Amino acid sequence: MREKIAKNFYRDEFECKCGCGFDSVDAMLVHGLQRLRDIMQAPVHINSGCRCAAHNATLDNSSTKSQHTLGKAADIRVSGYTPEETLDFAKMLSEFADSGIGIYDTFVHLDVRKGRARWDYRTKK
Repeated sequence: MREKIAKNFYRDEFECKCGCGFDSVDAMLVHGLQRLRDIMQAPVHINSGCRCAAHNATLDNSSTKSQHTLGKAADIRVSGYTPEETLDFAKMLSEFADSGIGIYDTFVHLDVRKGRARWDYRTKK
């Protein structure tokens, strides 16, 4: 049985893609993503959530200090919205206002680190 951790999210959506079972997602991240979904009134898809250090090391451009390895980050896309539109909504939420937000060509990275971080890794700006 799937474990529901918010109105519209299940724990396995955040599980490390390597199959190791790491799925300890931060409650504040889940809360922020649920608020984002409620405001945007559209499904939020988790491209990448929790990552074990070994899996994280296999990914291009991934930091050794990645918030994904702490269960504090998710790369998302929102049905019917561009990454730019998703970014605009996320910046309005207190959970992400003073944390990490990054934009890429096809998704947005959101995390609940302590301290503000912003980046833009789109190839077309």
